[in-house]
Amino acid sequence: MRGLWEDLAGGSLRAGGGAGRVLGDGDLPRALALCATDPVAAVLATTRLEQAAEAGLGRVSGQVWGYEVDGALRALCWAGANVVPVVPDPAVREDALDAFAALGRAQGRRCSSLVGDADAVLGLWQRLAPAWGAVREIREDQPSMVLDHDPAVPADPAVRRSVPEEYDLVLPACVRMFTEEVGYSPVGGSGGAYEARVRSLVAEGRSFVRVEQGARGPEVVFKAELGAVAGGVAQVQGVWVEPSRRGERLSEGGMAAVVAATRRDVAPIVSLYANHYNERALASYRAVGFRQVGTYATVLF
Repeated sequence: MRGLWEDLAGGSLRAGGGAGRVLGDGDLPRALALCATDPVAAVLATTRLEQAAEAGLGRVSGQVWGYEVDGALRALCWAGANVVPVVPDPAVREDALDAFAALGRAQGRRCSSLVGDADAVLGLWQRLAPAWGAVREIREDQPSMVLDHDPAVPADPAVRRSVPEEYDLVLPACVRMFTEEVGYSPVGGSGGAYEARVRSLVAEGRSFVRVEQGARGPEVVFKAELGAVAGGVAQVQGVWVEPSRRGERLSEGGMAAVVAATRRDVAPIVSLYANHYNERALASYRAVGFRQVGTYATVLF
């Protein structure tokens, strides 16, 4: 690696003119300020940093890696179940990623994915690949989109927040969406992490559904969640329409309802990202009023 060495005494890793290290609680205000320079690209990291700022880093499952030049924090990387690099300044990108890769190699892979700004994610993965080994999938081109005004189509009045009593109805739809999107079931048992995540989103009012009466009783035909909320941005995740109902434009009215409720009650900016080949979904989001502001990438293990 270019100009990289480890300062064993101070626990820092130097690259170029800066140094990388594991940040502490006292660094969190600077970390949040850095994320605020590009809140849409950084929302996944900001969510975890805000939790750490409230509860302390010792109470969250992850670390924050920082890259400093002359004492100024210029880049960071959230390293938990997901690894999320945040490098707003292209001038320090190469050296910052060198430093983060060194920390990642030293600790070994503990995450299920790398995700975030495409340039940072793909650059970090290029450096980590020899040490971290095979991946399941690399999604290099995921348009990052935002909507910061009223939706361009009418909101579906039948789309609403789900309630805790509907958890057993919402969970199967979430599992079907995840399995369709990622290729395997996330369910690990009634007390598994995925089930707990779905339950918490429902309890926090961040799960939206359209429920209709089907042949076997009530069923979810549209759903979406606010998977990350931080820094004035709410990122929509898990958008799904019952396969037999696709083509009826349920996603357009449903997303309009999600956007309207989110901008009213949660955050002024609504964001999402999708695979570039999912043309139907991207067309639906554009119809609602979303516009592309960047590109995400995801490396799945």
